[in-house]
Amino acid sequence: MNGAIAPPDIRSVPGTEQLRAAAGRIRERIVDMCASQEGGHIGGSMSLVEILVALYFDALRIDPEHPDDPDRDILVLSKGHGGIGLYATLAERGFFPVERLAEYGTAGSEFMAHPHPEIPGVEMPTGSLGHGLALGLGFALAARLDRSDRRSFVVMGDGELQEGSVWEAAAVASSQGLDNLTAVIDRNELQITGGTEEVVRLEPLADRWRAFGWHTYEVDGHDLDALRGVLHAAPEPGRPTMVIARTVKGKGLPFVEGQARSHYARLSGRQRQRAMSALRAATERSQA
Repeated sequence: MNGAIAPPDIRSVPGTEQLRAAAGRIRERIVDMCASQEGGHIGGSMSLVEILVALYFDALRIDPEHPDDPDRDILVLSKGHGGIGLYATLAERGFFPVERLAEYGTAGSEFMAHPHPEIPGVEMPTGSLGHGLALGLGFALAARLDRSDRRSFVVMGDGELQEGSVWEAAAVASSQGLDNLTAVIDRNELQITGGTEEVVRLEPLADRWRAFGWHTYEVDGHDLDALRGVLHAAPEPGRPTMVIARTVKGKGLPFVEGQARSHYARLSGRQRQRAMSALRAATERSQA
């Protein structure tokens, strides 16, 4: 390792209240993008927010001014339909000006429904579900061959766990002892066609990952302290880490929370106003 990016200094990491405020701003920007002519994947982006904040503002060793630094940690957003959540997080983290989010969905824009690596901070184009974990383990294997302490992170949806390629990658990662690989599942229990347990049953999910040889945690995916705790925990030697983050699809918007219809939406002006009012009221309650 060349040492271009130092590990996060705990004194410089924002406190929980600052991170909650960042999460609130990110949610508002997701709403704005979903109120564009294009609309967007609002439900799965809202459920991801605290996961992305905990990663980009705390766990990941990254430098927004040098997004291609070879010593950076790698994050692959396997659930590419959470792309607008990723864009809003990258802008908040300083990878590009927040004003660029207004380009989302416009003709010729790089800001599309699914992430594109032309955008600073986006590592891989994703959205064909079931492939992200294999990409992440590839980065982890490459780091081992490079004798680098670079870490690899993958954020997955729960619906994509129905893909066999996920479990093939899971088996390879544990058999290779990739303790530099961490995956996080956005476990909101919904996919485009309904509840995951109604489509193809996944539970007992934690037991399945443990059976595949992964060191596995289960946390509230909207609890920043809980997420930061497990993401900072020392990896178990010789085993990849899985974090099952229990979340709510459409988190923060009472009129779509926990509903499959929130998968993709184009918000009207009235719906945008309603959404913003709900988010700001929640912020005020948290600060009271």
